[in-house]
Amino acid sequence: MESNTIFNISNDATFEKHAFHIFRHQFENNRTYRSFCDLLYVHPSDVKKIEEIPFLPIQFFKSHKIVSNQKNIQEVFTSSGTTGNNTSKHLVTDISLYEKSFQKGFEYFYGAIEQYVVLALLPNYLERKGSSLVYMVNDLIKRSKSVESGFYLDNIEELTKKLIRLDNEGKKVLLIGVSFALLDLVETTQFQLKNTIIMETGGMKGRRKEIIRAELHQQLRKGFGVNEVHSEYGMTELLSQGYSNGKGIFKSPPWMKILTRDTEDALTIQPYGKSGGINIIDLANINSCAFIATQDLGKVYEDNTFEVIGRFDHSDIRGCNLMIF
Repeated sequence: MESNTIFNISNDATFEKHAFHIFRHQFENNRTYRSFCDLLYVHPSDVKKIEEIPFLPIQFFKSHKIVSNQKNIQEVFTSSGTTGNNTSKHLVTDISLYEKSFQKGFEYFYGAIEQYVVLALLPNYLERKGSSLVYMVNDLIKRSKSVESGFYLDNIEELTKKLIRLDNEGKKVLLIGVSFALLDLVETTQFQLKNTIIMETGGMKGRRKEIIRAELHQQLRKGFGVNEVHSEYGMTELLSQGYSNGKGIFKSPPWMKILTRDTEDALTIQPYGKSGGINIIDLANINSCAFIATQDLGKVYEDNTFEVIGRFDHSDIRGCNLMIF
């Protein structure tokens, strides 16, 4: 199967066909994932529904080499390591898949990136190497083809002036930033923006007290003078992103699917509307692992939108004792 065909998925049947194919491929070619499936006594010949595919606990990206081919590693994306020095490592053997995924994903929800001036407020991410978020935003900045686009670290005054000027000129602006930096910005200036999308990527990173998304968005809406605050949902271990255009309700692109599992029984998938641990099928992860059990809690609704409502206590996935082998 040509890996790029996943970006042509248009219905559930095609998604499932690709998911089963990738599951068999990773079962046969990913030693870590194969061992995990063997411990669960799950073989591809026994799997009839995508809900029955084993989801690899995300912690394995911290302790194991998660790859599904023998190709050279082109990029290594690492997590920020806020919970210690043991960081996740996503070994990417085909960076073009990541580029195509985030480019097509953004276009799917927001249209051509060339329409926007992209302003990025990602200070803590810019200060370290290996950030998949910085890689994505840097590419979007380049593809925006606007001389006004760029990253901002400590030059908040320059960003403020540019943001107000561009918005007043009627330019379509995307301001994407980590939560604490956006809050810092609105504490210095009261904005009234009419042509700007404010997109938070989460993360206080120890810089501020953690608050729930609803409270964060309330403060940002008031500070920027906008009706809604958008959000990006992504992580080091994924090559695709979900987006929300307000109220914390996310959508995923056609090659990505969200499920939730029982918090007490990690192998049981929850029905729509019931909170549980978030499982992700990211078909762009064909060369690592496409089936991941995250440490986030959420709900999935019948229209396939989803909500992120928190994280497991102590980042613990309960109900599965097969974490280490």
